[in-house]
Amino acid sequence: MNRVKDRLKIEDIMAAHDIVKDVVKKTPLQKDEHLSEKYRCTVYLKREDLQFVRSFKLRGAYHCIRKLPEDEWKNGVVCASAGNHAQGVAYTCHKLGIQAAIFMPMTTPKQKVSQVHFFGKSAVKIILTGETFDHSYQEAMRYCNEHKMTFIHPFDNLDVIAGQGTVGIEIVQDIDHPIDYTFMTIGGGGLISGTGTYIKTVHPSSKIIGVEPAGAACMKASLKKGEVVTLPEIDKFVDGAAVKRPGEITYSICRKIVDDLVVVPEGKACSALLDLYTNSAVIAEPAGALPVAALDFYKDKIVGKTVVCVISGGNNDIDRMQEIQERSRLYEGIRHYFAVNLPQRSKALKLFFDQVIGSDDEIVHIHFTEKRNKPFEHMFIGVEFENMAKYMAFIDRMNALGIIYQEVTDGLLRAANQIGGDQS
Repeated sequence: MNRVKDRLKIEDIMAAHDIVKDVVKKTPLQKDEHLSEKYRCTVYLKREDLQFVRSFKLRGAYHCIRKLPEDEWKNGVVCASAGNHAQGVAYTCHKLGIQAAIFMPMTTPKQKVSQVHFFGKSAVKIILTGETFDHSYQEAMRYCNEHKMTFIHPFDNLDVIAGQGTVGIEIVQDIDHPIDYTFMTIGGGGLISGTGTYIKTVHPSSKIIGVEPAGAACMKASLKKGEVVTLPEIDKFVDGAAVKRPGEITYSICRKIVDDLVVVPEGKACSALLDLYTNSAVIAEPAGALPVAALDFYKDKIVGKTVVCVISGGNNDIDRMQEIQERSRLYEGIRHYFAVNLPQRSKALKLFFDQVIGSDDEIVHIHFTEKRNKPFEHMFIGVEFENMAKYMAFIDRMNALGIIYQEVTDGLLRAANQIGGDQS
């Protein structure tokens, strides 16, 4: 692996473009009017969520596999992924007539598993194992060595990185002037290594900004320490970016081309995802929404600038939308949860609803437990408020009535962050 470190050149990416251009869709680069007005700049969205497999991963997978010697085709390939890279490998192998063994965590959303089946058909064998990408990776490597197959790494492979860099070629083709800022999600670092290298070479003054989820910021930890590190634990929620350890090659490239790293809380990524859907009709996955979420951290620097956000993927399971909304509301401070003790006497519950719940307050959850021969009845209630003033008025009304309560919102938010969802 060390022999290829630092050797990615713009010529490699251009050669990759010649290989993938007839297979990979050139995705649109769209000016987003809502974001441009909000941040007083010109914001473009690179819509890799509209790629054939709904993510940029097809580019690197196809380029890498297409370049393999014919004897390696015959033995088949192996990959580890929790969805997006797996779909790229599956699509490629079906198209080229190659057999593939694809390892994915058991936590992978059903939507992604079914899409791998759909794109790969009889060319793929899916093995679900472990809780994280990193565990699936270890199992995939054992299988690969045992069966003498070729491993297609999701990010730490020069041909994969060059394939992802074709995103940068398309961005530069569609903007006829220098790009001031390009925001890209970092999981293992393949996308930003390839695309960032191309943009930085063509427009040296451009700032390349990497974005990681707070619960899996492995590249930031590595750059801070000056060497590749493995995080002991990660939040698995932001699929596409939940990786414990970045690549050796990608780390080496990112040290040279990445100007800054932004770490985004998972709840904020959820808010950005919902805003993209509501205001721009873009259906992104959490990792795909990270670059847009990061704009808030750069709002003073990007005024009047040309900004590109790469929407890296749109493979979002609709079953997760309730959790995404919940995380967003908790992060934004809109939704609050309380454990309340009510006196066990007639009309105590009615008094609470009549005198504590405001006319604009929305009850989103309630669980009531009556305990006989106890002085109190217990209620767990979730309430959504229009603003902080309404929330404070709610608290004041409970205090005025002498109601015994405990707010448990922070505990639920921490629990949500620990439980997570799936990964890259």
